[in-house]
Amino acid sequence: MVMRRIYLDHTATTPLDPRVMEAMRPCFSEAFGNASSVHAYGREARVLLERARGIIAEAVGAEPAEIFFTSGGTEADNLAITGVMSAAGERGGIVTSSAEHHAVLEPCRHLAEKGKDVSFLPVDGYGAVDLDALRRQTGEGTALVSIMHANNETGTLSAIQSIAGIAHQAGALFHTDAVQSAGKIPLDVRGLGVDLMTLSAHKMYGPKGIGALFVRRGVPLDPMLRGGGQERGRRPGTENVPLAVGFAEAFRLALQEREEESVRLRWLRDGLERRLCELFPGIIVNGDPGARLPHILNVSFRASEYPLEGDMLVMNMDLEGIALTSGSACTSGSLDPSHVILAMGRDEQTAKATLRFSFGKGNTMDDVEHVAEKLNVVIRRMLKKSAR
Repeated sequence: MVMRRIYLDHTATTPLDPRVMEAMRPCFSEAFGNASSVHAYGREARVLLERARGIIAEAVGAEPAEIFFTSGGTEADNLAITGVMSAAGERGGIVTSSAEHHAVLEPCRHLAEKGKDVSFLPVDGYGAVDLDALRRQTGEGTALVSIMHANNETGTLSAIQSIAGIAHQAGALFHTDAVQSAGKIPLDVRGLGVDLMTLSAHKMYGPKGIGALFVRRGVPLDPMLRGGGQERGRRPGTENVPLAVGFAEAFRLALQEREEESVRLRWLRDGLERRLCELFPGIIVNGDPGARLPHILNVSFRASEYPLEGDMLVMNMDLEGIALTSGSACTSGSLDPSHVILAMGRDEQTAKATLRFSFGKGNTMDDVEHVAEKLNVVIRRMLKKSAR
């Protein structure tokens, strides 16, 4: 008998949409030129690249010249942080939060080791930044504030407009990582008031290996890499035209289908949340119930009632054919509890007993029932063993 397989880790990555593959296909054959070449082959590739840039720019309310392609979200985050701080020279420090993605936390920690002033703000029980703490920490000496648009583990949405206003009032630039929210909820760089925004293709059924950084016109940003003059000198290296085309098509499709798909994903998420709360009294639902992404459900099992290990839960569910995770994909395999859940005030053992379910196009309500049933069996079995 073939085991039923269910994928509930769409925050880690999504399968490539066949329509995206079709859009990319010509770039691997007839339109294979180097977009920096001046001959006909190069010009053809350049047209495709700039068309893709324009689509992505329009999707977030930017100008095409404000979109810079990178190898992914991590590079875009690093470029935003190190690029702004390098351009700032001796001036100023960075303010971020303790619940950011590691692609933001690690470059900030590296700069702190090099002597930069870096503040890691606390978050509340929902994972949202403490705005009063932000006001206290952001002053004339601050060059950059970096707070993510939506948390990749809990789905909690940040008060981006308020945060941007606080940053700008202090004379600082504001960067946000919108990797998880792009394609799921509306994004408008002007309305949000951001100066830099990170995007990535593979969270919205696009290809891996391509991301983008929105940089508002006039923002000083030093490149991380040295080489040619591609991406107007801010990100040298031969442009990856096929992946850029795939990124643009994925974003276009996501916007086209967003409204209907968001309603469906929220229905699935809420259905699983209700079922788990029925099966496991006292379970903790992590994230802001009134302000979170529609496709993410993050739950913790109180250690006092459910002495469980998240990694073992994930492994046992995988043996049942169900793919999910206990935290960020970047830290899977680690025995350490999620830094996001700890920052929200959970104790270490409860933080370790955390699961993240993230829904996508292929999931159905039948999947929800099957996952809840299998999780109940797995947890009861694990609790029985731990009681021996």
